[in-house]
Amino acid sequence: MTGRLQDRVALITGGNSGIGRACALLFAREGAHVIVAARSVERGEETVDLVRQAGGEAFFAKGDVSEPDSARDMVSAGVERYGGLDILVNAAGIAGPFVRTADIEVADWDRVININLRGVFLMSKYAVPAMLKRGQGTIINMGSVAAVTPTPRTAVYAAAKGGVVQLTKAMAVEYGARLIRVNCIIPGFIETPMTAPTIPADQTRRDYSDFWPLPRLGQPEDVARTCLYLASDESSFTTGAVIMVDGGWTACRMNPKPRG
Repeated sequence: MTGRLQDRVALITGGNSGIGRACALLFAREGAHVIVAARSVERGEETVDLVRQAGGEAFFAKGDVSEPDSARDMVSAGVERYGGLDILVNAAGIAGPFVRTADIEVADWDRVININLRGVFLMSKYAVPAMLKRGQGTIINMGSVAAVTPTPRTAVYAAAKGGVVQLTKAMAVEYGARLIRVNCIIPGFIETPMTAPTIPADQTRRDYSDFWPLPRLGQPEDVARTCLYLASDESSFTTGAVIMVDGGWTACRMNPKPRG
């Protein structure tokens, strides 16, 4: 522990699992006060317990990022608890239906866009005023390799994540003069509950060397460490950036479907 985020207040959506949980644990170890925001009370409180067991400070805020009142209330809860907001990590997200564009149900399209793109907008909308009161802040958005090199049957997910990339850049331009930095991480194939159905349980079948240069699955901690860099003063001259944490996937454009 080096205290790179000492006494800063970080709100992490999707903090109940995967990348969001990894960020919550790492940020707390580095001295941040963490608001774990998620829809699942049980798993969100589990993250809070893990933080506290490690000696960190956190509390749970239940909410739905796609609903304006809920997004506002999650930010307000954090500000009320800790007196302000310094960091927002928009890690909440869902996978889309894996079908071709013409076969996407309108309800499925709306659900993916609402959580993956509208949610980033709403959380940022209510976080920015709190950061302006602090005089600075940082927002970290989760994109996807689908935003850069989409594959068949990922149209709505790619559209949502592509929107996140452009929203990131627009906000960086708008708020840079007010010392609010906005950056986007592009995770590759990360081993999380969302990707679990596509990952072989047999470790011997997890050979990814034909699909991206680094021959292993990404882990939530790989992304969390990049989030820590973007949340800390070490990245004080970085805004509007789109950072790949993908094992080289987008560099070589290999087919991201593991064998077996």
